[in-house]
Amino acid sequence: MPVTPSRARRRRCIRSKRGRLTYDAGDIQVLEGLEAVRKRPGMYIGSTGPAGLHHLVYEVVDNSVDEAMAGHATRIDVRLLPDGSCEVVDNGRGIPVDRHPQYPELSAAEVVLTVLHAGGKFGGSGYKVSGGLHGVGVSVVNALSYRVEVEIDRDGRRHRMTFRDGGQMDDRLTVVGDAPDGRTGTTVRFWPDPTIFEQTEFRAQTLLERFQMMAYLNRGLEITFMDERPRVEGDGRAQDAPISFRFDGGIIDFVSHLNESKEPLFKTVGYFAAAEEDQEVEIAFQWNTTYQTDGLHSFANGIATIEGGMHEEGFKKALTNAVNRWAREKNLLKEKDENLQGEDIREGMAAIISVRLRDPQFEGQTKGKLGNVSMRSLVERATNDKLNQWLEEHPAEGKAIVSKALSASQARRAAREARNAIRRKSALEGAGMPDKLKDCNSRDPEESELFIVEGDSAGGSAVRARDPRTQAILPIRGKILNVERARIDKMLRNTEIQTLITAIGAGLGEDFDVAKARYHKVIILADADVDGSHIRTLLLTFFFRQMRPLVEMGYVYIAQPPLYSTEVGKAKFYLKDDVARVAYENQQLEAGRKQPQFQRLKGLGEMDWEELRETTMDPGRRTLLQVSLEQAAIADEITSILMGDDVEQRKSFIVTNAKDVRFLDI
Repeated sequence: MPVTPSRARRRRCIRSKRGRLTYDAGDIQVLEGLEAVRKRPGMYIGSTGPAGLHHLVYEVVDNSVDEAMAGHATRIDVRLLPDGSCEVVDNGRGIPVDRHPQYPELSAAEVVLTVLHAGGKFGGSGYKVSGGLHGVGVSVVNALSYRVEVEIDRDGRRHRMTFRDGGQMDDRLTVVGDAPDGRTGTTVRFWPDPTIFEQTEFRAQTLLERFQMMAYLNRGLEITFMDERPRVEGDGRAQDAPISFRFDGGIIDFVSHLNESKEPLFKTVGYFAAAEEDQEVEIAFQWNTTYQTDGLHSFANGIATIEGGMHEEGFKKALTNAVNRWAREKNLLKEKDENLQGEDIREGMAAIISVRLRDPQFEGQTKGKLGNVSMRSLVERATNDKLNQWLEEHPAEGKAIVSKALSASQARRAAREARNAIRRKSALEGAGMPDKLKDCNSRDPEESELFIVEGDSAGGSAVRARDPRTQAILPIRGKILNVERARIDKMLRNTEIQTLITAIGAGLGEDFDVAKARYHKVIILADADVDGSHIRTLLLTFFFRQMRPLVEMGYVYIAQPPLYSTEVGKAKFYLKDDVARVAYENQQLEAGRKQPQFQRLKGLGEMDWEELRETTMDPGRRTLLQVSLEQAAIADEITSILMGDDVEQRKSFIVTNAKDVRFLDI
């Protein structure tokens, strides 16, 4: 906990002779070198769970991608090896190996691996642009691994160094031979430290999704991936051949990929690019027949800016102006018609904005929002000029865009009337709440929880099982509307949707204000069966499409009611799923105990309220899965596949990913 001035003053007043805490110079701790990373790993990689584990791979690969962006690498090879390590190889220039002027006792390569905020990205001529802004990447990987091996091919020689136990130098950088065939590049192999991470098993699909996105954003760069770990029956692990990503169309191919699960409004994918001084932008776009307005995804130096920023602001403003100007010139808008609004024009648009600049200014360590004002100006000028030219050259596509936007405008007006009707009916901005909502007593959103429960029967049990001070219960009737296939005006007429909007109290769509959310934990509580999974998916789709900030803030959770129960003596045990049941059976067999009998719990409505509280609702004993939104473009694609109209594509996705469901970070 940070020490505030008032707390510090209080601590100074506590005297040691009373046997209490003291606070003096001796209590100020200084962490040397990489020790700070091991002490507080979450500050550098976000968490010590699966997301943080995979972040180690991204940090190493990002360095290789920076070499590609600088024009010095064309290929990156990633391997997961049987001993639990990950190896990343590139054909870039290789980390410099000469002595470092600031640390003359170390080579530059040793400095990069052992000193925080050391790298070639803080000035000089090493990199024009890079994603590794903070310079902590590979040194953090070193700090959080129990072994690291590095080989550098440079100047015709192969150099090697090794580290152990969180960055301790094992073998200094030495020349071990000639670089084969004059090769240049860097090889990093690391073993994550099991004393740091909750688990050290990489998930192949998570890495593949990230590598595919990197390849789209770096035209012509080839990224290959090979999983060489022992094959485990039924989990889909291990490959017979490398998987390779290379897209010569770059972000044009990216947009085509995003629209594979949708119906494009026209075949053409638009594209334009512009550059000035030390910054450049490229934009690709295509409309589809869906009703979503969140298909715009932006990147800065290859990093996903999921919170947007100046580049998005410039594009949105210029897009609205350019389409309206062209529509009026072509008499597609009547004199009496209002200008189309930005959300009308962006309905059904899939677009990628990729910018590169020398000195990016990101808001926060997560690099979620770009702050460079000069980039907004460049994107706005380029879009005004190039998009108008594209519309002139593609009049049929332009008319289709305007026609769809006009329909969206009519639906928006109908939705506004529906919103007003909801407000009048349920006093959305007043004190009125839905009759079926059993609210909690607390008015502090940070401690308040909303359980969305499937069915009135389960809702009744949940009401008895809850802590009425902090836990609210909202029963819903069956399956809510699939918002992936419905326009907002139809969605707002749905009773269950109205109830959700009213209960959460923060609005909807572009009007959603997460600061007004009445609960900071919105928990989906549904049966552990196929119908329950469908209900969860429908609710998650609704939150993703219409209340995305709620997901981005980490306020959406999934409860995990047990699927089985068993009794051993007088004690009753609950098991979450089949995997937990098999593990428990094996544990009993190894201990030489009698094979237990299991009861399959049929549903929440059939659980006693005491059981429901003990297994699913009690904060001290329950398990919740937090829904995350790390890669919005991938989430957009998966949502469209699972909830769209293409049945065969949905089946293929489910079959391919079913075995990896235990790794989902939701």
